[in-house]
Amino acid sequence: MAAIVGMIVFDFVGHVRTPHAPSLKESATWSAIYVGIAILFGLGVLVFAGGTYGGEYFAGYVTEKALSVDNLFVFVLIMASFGVPRELQQKVLLFGIAFALALRTVFIFVGAAAIENYSWVFYLFGAILIYTAVVQARSGGHDDDEEYKENGVLKLVRKVIPTTDEYHSDRLTTKIDGKRFITPLMIALIAIGTADIIFAVDSIPAIFGLTQETFLVFTANAFSLLGLRQLFFLIDGLLDRLVYLAYGLAVILGFIGIKLVIHALHTNEVPFINGGEHITLIPEIPTWLSLLVILFTLVVTTVLSLRKNKKDAAAGHASPTGLEDKGAGRDGLQAEGPGNRDGSPAGARGDAPATGRTAGVTDGRSDS
Repeated sequence: MAAIVGMIVFDFVGHVRTPHAPSLKESATWSAIYVGIAILFGLGVLVFAGGTYGGEYFAGYVTEKALSVDNLFVFVLIMASFGVPRELQQKVLLFGIAFALALRTVFIFVGAAAIENYSWVFYLFGAILIYTAVVQARSGGHDDDEEYKENGVLKLVRKVIPTTDEYHSDRLTTKIDGKRFITPLMIALIAIGTADIIFAVDSIPAIFGLTQETFLVFTANAFSLLGLRQLFFLIDGLLDRLVYLAYGLAVILGFIGIKLVIHALHTNEVPFINGGEHITLIPEIPTWLSLLVILFTLVVTTVLSLRKNKKDAAAGHASPTGLEDKGAGRDGLQAEGPGNRDGSPAGARGDAPATGRTAGVTDGRSDS
């Protein structure tokens, strides 16, 4: 845990303190470093704890990483909706990742305690994953017209706390005429934080379906989140091309959900199911099979997505969602929001469609 916190602190000090839009080389290098660290840790588990625990860790890490990639799509929508300038996106992402890690740590320990004391929790987790899988499959990915919609938390924050229309450098709050305001950067950060809570609903049950070792659940989650910031800048222009990712995740979540239900039957203590006796008619799914199913599904999903994009490109069709890079212009100053897609003025704030206000960026000299 100390090492993981140290890596997050290093990100804050070494990369985010000076706002900048990372280059493709920088993003690729650091993404590879964080993935490499996660793999080395997994090999350590394999050597010192054996193949079973090693397989559980890698199955959990790959699943959490795949779910994180899907979550990046929502982050892209949030960045677009709030017109976050590209050089400020790193800060929003890193704060969001730190919040997600803290939040998931709490969820993990609560989930571990529940599993330890109540065997019926496996039924609950399995039902959540199967339901999520059905929703994912029905969605079929992300629609062309999909935009981020503010939740109740954000609406409440806007009503209670005064908010500026402009970005003041990388500040989260600012003073204007002696009055304290929060900036759109803080609003975007709250949006990503609340989205992380929703993501945890399927993420935590999914990994508990692969291992009940709390240490492995925590480390797989942590390593999947580390490097997510760099991965965002590396593939944000490619996310819309993973057209079958939702279907692949639906298969994975459904598979793990079924695995959890089978495990629940083997440890059954619910009185109205078989009189509270264990049901072992269906054998439990081994870890090695889980890992193979997860890897195979992701490979097939990626290959089919790339083939479809190749066919679409040959036929002259645009990208499936038209999302591409939703960040600021390459100069990093004028942010472009969803208004650019529906004909409203360039630079229109996605969170203020009625007025078409721009999300400007100031250097903070006008403060107080």
